[in-house]
Amino acid sequence: MLGGTEFVGRAVVEAALGRGWEVTAFHRGRHQAPPGTRVLIGDRTADGGLAALAEGDWDAVVDTWSAAPRAVLEAARLLRGRAGRYAYVSSRSVYAWPWPAGAGEDAPVVEGAADAGATEYARDKRGGELAVLETFGADRSLLVRAGLILGPYENVGRLPWWLDQVARGGPVLAPGPRDLPIQYIDARDLADWLLGALEQELSGPYDMVSPPGHTTMGALLDACVAATGADAELCWAEPERILDAGIEPWTELPVWVPPGGEMYDAVHRAGVGRALATGLVCRPVTETVEDTWRWLTAIGGTAPRRPDRVTPRLAPEVAAKVLAGLREGVPGTTPREGASGQ
Repeated sequence: MLGGTEFVGRAVVEAALGRGWEVTAFHRGRHQAPPGTRVLIGDRTADGGLAALAEGDWDAVVDTWSAAPRAVLEAARLLRGRAGRYAYVSSRSVYAWPWPAGAGEDAPVVEGAADAGATEYARDKRGGELAVLETFGADRSLLVRAGLILGPYENVGRLPWWLDQVARGGPVLAPGPRDLPIQYIDARDLADWLLGALEQELSGPYDMVSPPGHTTMGALLDACVAATGADAELCWAEPERILDAGIEPWTELPVWVPPGGEMYDAVHRAGVGRALATGLVCRPVTETVEDTWRWLTAIGGTAPRRPDRVTPRLAPEVAAKVLAGLREGVPGTTPREGASGQ
């Protein structure tokens, strides 16, 4: 495992250890790897930083790198003759915009270069894919194109942000419609599928997200209320009201994208038939939320944050203005609903 101490990488390591696998985690030493892991320390961005990987043989390599593709290329070249397969956790962001609803793995992708430095996320992920394909070949490369990822150890600030909002209690701005279908993948479900795919010697690209309609925005936020036990009241506002207030979907209200339009189709209407046919199983939203809250409280309530990701930042005064409009019955809003949605 290249990495293995945070979020998806950690989920993969824990799942592999749970299967009785021998796991080596190569990382920079900034965080502790799960107990039972063999640790190799190095920095793949530094000259000579891969020295710890100069010897050894592995059945498979898992890599979650998100920056300069050449870091993937250098690691893959070093391991090419000493590892059986290379699984790269990529992203659905590699698809060329707009992403058509229900499109599969054969949709057009952005340009990228295996030996490139860091550019922007989509091209970097595509470059990482190309680096793996160039070194391990199509038959020994597994490309896991993940969508929205949630679950314990999250360091992006999406589900932890919602849990924090709800845990404070009182009125919480809830972007509707309440029954809006959403898709995501629990990092642990991604990990379980990935390890099973390595056992099956699968290759090629796989979109990795829950099936369409797996859950709804209402079910997600209801689960946050239940998990925290907070005296919170979900106040549902129609999409038009949210947008008219100048609130940015996805970044200022994580997970949420208004229905209709290219963005919603891209994020929450993905086709994942290939993954489902090869063993993908997605746990209930209540389990993802409860386990994330349990982890969050265990570490003191403040989730770690990746410095290369935008932090959710909805201004309290903006949310308060929309909530005030709901109380006053301003047209374009839905009636207030309690935490149970009744």
